[in-house]
Amino acid sequence: MTTPFRCGFVAIVGRPNVGKSTLANALIGSKISIVSRKAQTTRHRINGVLTRDHEQFVFVDTPGFQTRHGGAMNRMMNRVVTQALADVDVVLHVVEAGKWSEGDARLVPLLPKGGKTILVVNKVDTLKDKNAMFAYVSRLMEQFPYDAVVPVSAAKAVQLDNLLAEIASRLPEGEPMFEPDALTDRSVKFIASELIREKIFRLVGDELPYGCTVVIEQWEETDTSVRVAACVVIERETHRPILLGAGGMHMKRIATEARQDIEKLVDKSVFLEVYIKVRKGWSDKEAALRELGYE
Repeated sequence: MTTPFRCGFVAIVGRPNVGKSTLANALIGSKISIVSRKAQTTRHRINGVLTRDHEQFVFVDTPGFQTRHGGAMNRMMNRVVTQALADVDVVLHVVEAGKWSEGDARLVPLLPKGGKTILVVNKVDTLKDKNAMFAYVSRLMEQFPYDAVVPVSAAKAVQLDNLLAEIASRLPEGEPMFEPDALTDRSVKFIASELIREKIFRLVGDELPYGCTVVIEQWEETDTSVRVAACVVIERETHRPILLGAGGMHMKRIATEARQDIEKLVDKSVFLEVYIKVRKGWSDKEAALRELGYE
């Protein structure tokens, strides 16, 4: 008997900083979503693809559901989460082991019922009292009738095969939507811009407010190299010296580390130029967000 092929969309949702992007990258086996300790790292819906012999998983990495702040960007990110929940075949609700907050609870009413939502308890490697896990999961099952519970450590690749098996059993039968070697539906330019933004968040995220984004303004590719011009858009002139650092050291480090990651991405030599533009209030104007590539 021939094993039927299964293919479907899998949303990865949760409050900020529970490890959604780390989980997406670990499941796919390649870095397609940027990661940092800061909230609002993921701002877009990013589809990552994993194809095996009899299944194709299309993982939808979403922004963290925002409950603390208003503003156009947070409204936009919450729309992305809500739309993803409506459009997919399986939902992974990611929580942090031993922790439950208002941000987690606010997402529960949006979760779909009917056997398609899996509770993923991430960061189990950080839980000191392993015996507390049963009581913790029991409390969460009182909040929502999850179809399955899988404890994992995305950072250490613990229990990911079990999670994939749970997901696969819930995917509908159907033909693959992407080529077997596809990793994402996002362009290389988009991923490059995200890699630069990741370096900014990691280096100056504590000092620089979240009013910065990255736009690729030039991408010239040959058989052996890529020349990239990237613009970092900020909201205030006062943000410029923070981003540059003393003697331009911050910007040099951002550009160097981003160039190294982009070279791994494209497997070519990369010549990267990064510069700064000020655009006041862009993150709180929906027209500006759409113009800069936000959904």
